[in-house]
Parts: sequence; C-alpha cells; structure tokens
Amino acid sequence: MIVHERVDRMVKMSGTAIIRFYYRLKHKLEAVFYCWKIVKALSLMNNNKSYKKEEVVIMKKKMMAAVLTMAMAATMIGACGNSTDTSNAGNSTNTTESSADAADTAKDTAQNTADKTVYKVGIVQYVDDASLNQIEKAIEAELDAKAKELGVTFDYKDYTYNGQADSSTLNQIATDLVAEDVDVIIPIARPTAMIMQAATEENQIPVVFSAVSDPVTAGLVESMDKPGSNITGTSDALNTEAVMDLMFAANKDIKKVGLLYNKSQDSSTVPIQDAKDYLDKKGVEYVEKTGTTNDEISLAADALVAAGVDAVFTPTDNTVMTAELAIYEKFVEAGIPHYAGADSFALNGAFCGFGVNYVDLGTATADIVVDILVNGKDPATTAVQTMSNGIATVNTDVASQLGIDYSVFDGMCEKVVEIQTAEEFE
Repeated sequence: MIVHERVDRMVKMSGTAIIRFYYRLKHKLEAVFYCWKIVKALSLMNNNKSYKKEEVVIMKKKMMAAVLTMAMAATMIGACGNSTDTSNAGNSTNTTESSADAADTAKDTAQNTADKTVYKVGIVQYVDDASLNQIEKAIEAELDAKAKELGVTFDYKDYTYNGQADSSTLNQIATDLVAEDVDVIIPIARPTAMIMQAATEENQIPVVFSAVSDPVTAGLVESMDKPGSNITGTSDALNTEAVMDLMFAANKDIKKVGLLYNKSQDSSTVPIQDAKDYLDKKGVEYVEKTGTTNDEISLAADALVAAGVDAVFTPTDNTVMTAELAIYEKFVEAGIPHYAGADSFALNGAFCGFGVNYVDLGTATADIVVDILVNGKDPATTAVQTMSNGIATVNTDVASQLGIDYSVFDGMCEKVVEIQTAEEFE
C-alpha cells in the first residue's frame, strides 16, 4: 500500500519536483558510494604492512568520522526531500524521527566497527571426513576463544565452504573468497591448499593450511622452517615406522601386508615408500592396491582379501578415509586388521588409527592464524608446525571381533585411546 502511494505521488510531481527528486537521489547514491570507498580503504589499510600501528589508528578514526558524517548527511537529504512534498506534510514528524533513528544507527555501527577489529576468515573444507571435520570444528572453537580473549572478531561463518572433493567447486570458492577480500584463507587438506595457494599468488592473501602431510613435496612451501611466501600451516606427517612396529607387535607371524591407498594423493607417496622399505628389511611380502573413488577402494579391499594378506596399512589418505565405513566389515569378516594414519579411520571401523590428534592440529592452525592477523606475523617466515605422532586409537569392537590383545601397544606410544565404530566424533 505504501509503495502504491509513493508511485502515485511521483506521477503527480511537477517537472521541477522531478528534477529535485533526481538530484536528491543522486546525492544519496554518491554518499553511499563514497562510504563504500572509505570502508574499502580501511580494509586495504588493515592489510598494508607499511603503515605503523599508530598511523593506522589515527587514519581509521578520521575515516570512520567521515563515514559517520556522510551517513548523517544522506539521512538529512532524505528528510529534507520528504518535507518539500506538501502532499506528505502530515508525515513530517515521523520522517524526522526516522532520520534521527537512522543517524543513531549509523553512529552506533561506526562506533562498534572502530572499537572492535573484524577479521574475515575463509575456511575451506576439502570433503566431509571425520578427521577433517574435527579440524574445522577445532579451528572455529579456537578462533572464538581467541576473539573473546583479544577483544576482536573473527568472522568465519560467512566464509566457510566445503569443496566436496571437486576441483571446479574449490576453484570457484577460491575466486569468491578473493573477491570478498578476506584477511586469511584456511584450506584443510593438500588439494584444497594447492588451489588456494594458486588463487592468492597475486593478491598475497595469507594462507594457513591444515592437515598437509608433506607441504614441501607438494610444492606449497620452500621448507618447513621458512615457507618463503604467503603460505604456512600445520602438517599431519605420519611416522610410518611406528605404525609398522604396532602391526608386528600385535602379530609377529605376519607374512604378507596389503597397502591400500590413493596413488594420486601426494600425502600417500612418502609413507607408502617408507612402508615398503620397512617390509623389505623384514623380508615381508606386500601387495599394493589403489583407487581414486569409493567404488575403486571397495574393489581394492576385495582384492586384498582375495590375496590373503595378514594385515592392511593405509597412510593419511582422504580417499580411503571416506570409504572406510563401507569397507571395514570386509576386513573384519576376513580376520584382517586395518592399520591407518589417523584416529578417524578407527572411528569408522579400522582396527587401529595411529597419528596426530586432529583437534590439537586444528587448534594449532587457528593459533597461527591469530598470530598472523593480530600480531602481524609474516607467513613467509612462520615455520610449518608438525604434531607429535604418538597416539594409537583402537576400535574396541573390531579388536574384540579380531581377537587382538592391544595391551601390547602400552609403552610403544604416547597414549592408547579406545573408541567404538561411529560416523563422527562427538
């Protein structure tokens, strides 16, 4: 109803009134445009390391004052415009009150922005995966905790995505985050990190990856100590020898070991070679089976069962991790324990997952982000963090079905954690 009334008034306007209306609208749009330019300048200034902290504070105050002034001016233009229309004279009081409210709102918004620094944080998940989901939740929890502690805001809810293991989707996400001018991007897993690194080569938005097993081999960093560019992060590199030691402690009579992995994942390359070297020294036969999809991994598992392997080893491999719930029963029914490079494998049915604590990994990742955004740390000189490999996570349901006494693991690792089969950690 209100819209119709306004249209009717515009139709009845004289030529002079229309001209006045045009210029009032033009001024409003110009005010909005300049406000936008100032806000953009603020964002750029935040990321410009050449400004001293004191200079940034002074310039921010001046710019925010300008934003407030323009906002109030635009509001006053609107108020004056309404009062010149005699057909709407009865609403002049309401218009004035609305203008005052709008000015107060603009003032409050400007004050809140000035009082509390807001950082836009992009979080990009590679695929739904028990381990990777643990990392994401831990990152968000730590950012929230640090925000309260430091009196800042880490806005990640508007910039969190899942690529669903699709490169085109991940590339589009990267484009969107760059367009949003986020302050940092957190890619989870190597494929995600590779795409985000490529997308930020020109703009140099900081990238802090998580769960990249071998960032040097992947070409993400020059070295673990000095990454050398706009990228750093945390690694879940696996101690393959320690996993093998557990395998032979549980069964000294192993004659044949199955190696199950996705050969296209860089994270599998080094640990699989380490496993081969270990088994060669022991004179133990091994059978390799690979796959790039859930169906292919399922067929590979069938092939290992048919080959009569005594145990199966998988490194920190996202493809096998995603398929674990669909394949673990094949191994259990055949009496074959599955050893893998993360606790999430055990959660999804593998006998034993050995490696890093992914909650700790996510927390450490968030801490690096805070160091870069709040403390001005340079990603190029911020060392990639590696976590201690010492936690054996045993699926007690599977252990019982296989008849394995995992008490032999005591003293061989930092800690033994008992869990049961589920889809996600609580």
